[in-house]
Amino acid sequence: MEPVDLKADGFVLDQLTAADAPALLAAVDDDAIGQWLSGYRLPDERAALAFIGYRAWQWAADQRCSWVVRDEDGAIAGEVCLRDLDHHDRNALAVCWTAATHRGRGVAVAALTAALRFGFEEVGLHRVGYRHSVANHASRRVAEKCGFTFEGTLRGAELVHGVHHDLLQWSRLATD
Repeated sequence: MEPVDLKADGFVLDQLTAADAPALLAAVDDDAIGQWLSGYRLPDERAALAFIGYRAWQWAADQRCSWVVRDEDGAIAGEVCLRDLDHHDRNALAVCWTAATHRGRGVAVAALTAALRFGFEEVGLHRVGYRHSVANHASRRVAEKCGFTFEGTLRGAELVHGVHHDLLQWSRLATD
């Protein structure tokens, strides 16, 4: 699948490029992101470039639709993606994060809403799941504002920094 750029309430969702490596590295060098998303720790610019290349490969392989979220000045405000694309069952899992410099500005809700619309209307998804640590209250607010339905708790479902965390499981259907 070819990447598609989206617009969302004053933000642009497009693709990471090699030129973004330093800004990406700075954005994810944040304890709040690392606390919840262990796969986003990038130790250096080389790792950031590998991450950017992997995102492009995942689009091409139809495994993930992902977008860097940029503010009106082009600065990285976060990332949103539909990962684990299952084209047979028409399911995916949504993931998003917001850069510390942009928290409290509606970035995640705007970006996730645009990604969901793309997933349902363009990819043909039927169901998108969303899950987060029970202690991540900001992600809970994102799920609620984006119209997800709470499904339950996944006990000890995610290992982050050597500790298993319970996750709250949400879903959104194309028919919602």
